[in-house]
Amino acid sequence: MSAPEERETLTPRTSLYDQALRLLHAAPDGRPPGRGFALPDAARPERTPKSDAPENGTPGTPGRSSAASSAGGSAESSADGFAENSVAGFAASKETARRLLAPLLTDPDAERAAERVHRALREQGTGERPVRAAVAHLPLEDRTAALALARRLVRHGTSVAAVSVGIGLLARLGAPEDVPYLRVLGLLRDFLSPVVQALDGLDRPAAARLWLGGRVRKGELRALVDALTGQDEPAARRRLLEVPVTPRDMGPTQARRVAEAMLLADLVRTDPVDPRLLERAGHLLVMMASTYDSQVELLAYEDAVAVYEAVIAGAARLTPDPGRGVLLLSLALELRSGPSLLLPWPPGRREALLETLRSRLSAPEWAAVGAHLPSGRQEADEYRRVRWYRQTLPRLLAGPAPYGRLRVEPTLRDPAYRQSPETRLLLDGLPLVPAHFGKGPAGTPAHLLDRGALRATAEPHEVRLAEAWCTEGCCGALYVTIRRDGDEVVWSDWRQSLGNPPRLGTERFDAAAYDAEIERAAADRAWEWPAAATARLVEEGLRERPALLTRWDLRQDWTGTDHHDPEATTLAFTYWPGLAEGRRDRTGPWLQFVWHLPDDGAPPEDRAAAALHRLATEDPKEYAQVRGGSAEHARALGYPWP
Repeated sequence: MSAPEERETLTPRTSLYDQALRLLHAAPDGRPPGRGFALPDAARPERTPKSDAPENGTPGTPGRSSAASSAGGSAESSADGFAENSVAGFAASKETARRLLAPLLTDPDAERAAERVHRALREQGTGERPVRAAVAHLPLEDRTAALALARRLVRHGTSVAAVSVGIGLLARLGAPEDVPYLRVLGLLRDFLSPVVQALDGLDRPAAARLWLGGRVRKGELRALVDALTGQDEPAARRRLLEVPVTPRDMGPTQARRVAEAMLLADLVRTDPVDPRLLERAGHLLVMMASTYDSQVELLAYEDAVAVYEAVIAGAARLTPDPGRGVLLLSLALELRSGPSLLLPWPPGRREALLETLRSRLSAPEWAAVGAHLPSGRQEADEYRRVRWYRQTLPRLLAGPAPYGRLRVEPTLRDPAYRQSPETRLLLDGLPLVPAHFGKGPAGTPAHLLDRGALRATAEPHEVRLAEAWCTEGCCGALYVTIRRDGDEVVWSDWRQSLGNPPRLGTERFDAAAYDAEIERAAADRAWEWPAAATARLVEEGLRERPALLTRWDLRQDWTGTDHHDPEATTLAFTYWPGLAEGRRDRTGPWLQFVWHLPDDGAPPEDRAAAALHRLATEDPKEYAQVRGGSAEHARALGYPWP
């Protein structure tokens, strides 16, 4: 890359590209710090607060505080005035930016247009975030003029807002020649996210390396990132084989970015390929297939099909052991009912790969992997994974079952992920929730099957099919209304509690086939482990005998398994004085109690019976622990506050 002429000092008129290049040259070993470079204070001149609203009198956007500037805060986290905190304010700011910028995109003189952009944004005081949002949707009537303006702003722009315009335009119009400039600007933490977005359409490996450089702070993964940053490809390949690829060390987005940065598809297609690399690639695919994220990263990974092909073709080189058995079974599970069904497979290819895995895992040497559980349970994680392998493998080996328009698959992933089981819903052979929601998993079998949410009656009822991984209050949930209409079951009135409704119309199913599928899925317990079975049996007992809790002024909250100790069953209930006599004081004190039932080795039926007996004979408030409410409520009710 070539830089514009360097200046002796960094002044407010020095281009931000020049400043980033200077900082890079001055960095030890030519590597930026973990979070990227902070802009010098001079790069953040005070903005004149003016109204961002067109004609509605909305207050203007104040400039950044000196404290935010001196702290080197990024545009993503620093306040863009009222627009940062108000939906209406942000929309007004975005409209102002659109109105300011649209006429400037057709000026054939890029230098003049860039000056006008700087002046307009400075005078208006418009922040970077609404500018970026506006640029993403600006009409591009003269693409040649707009591209020239974008390049002028990226290479010579002197304000964050103006350079943001250039980056946003390059995300839509850029070419390979723009990659070197974007890569340098992306080293400034203010620009990391928008530059990565722009590079994703131009150079995925460059985008991934930049993202990892700005997001990964420490540990063995940082050593891999440093090797990539230093363009030491042999060292990066060695580091990839050393990096832990477990859910505790890497998340779905990191997995995708590592695969992209390493050009993983090319690595696994070499011949011969290192079996350790095949394992790494397989684990990265399984991680990317997780639905516990803001998107399913596997669907954003352009080389997913090629990597699946190479890993499964090379599975014959893997010697059987429990870890590899779990890996191959996990890959098969995703190919059977997971988000991978939405990848652009050639006709019949996914089914052929699934059959290859089924054949491999049915061989005696692989079937023997789950023959014996680790003794003593000292190795708890290994014990759970081998048990999962033993329980899940027969479903896979049974082959694909015939089904109609709807298939319901209660599924538990590799226990190492510590994720709740999900009820995968395949509509016309494709996974419904990843295709039309994508921000979290489908609901648990306890919610959708055991409590009868998916059952159809003449009375319509709304069902939450999926919740965002971060909770509904943060990113929403997916709902549908289910009703029986003669000899059909109807799914209609789709909605997301936050966001646009899914693009799904009214879906109709044969009622007899629908009922049979729900019954079959509800009876499928291949995913269930002892603590989960105990929780289900306790909940069933409480539904049949609600007085077990109400006699103690208690209301059931939830019953499930302990996230930190999956072998323990957990019951949570709320104490409302007066509940048993029907005179609960809704404004009075209350407390939540949690009761943990550790695994004592007894069968789930015996554990559940013992728990229900104790609930019937002993006040749970005497042996459960206070976990919710307030210290004030605890004092008022005579219980110690934790």
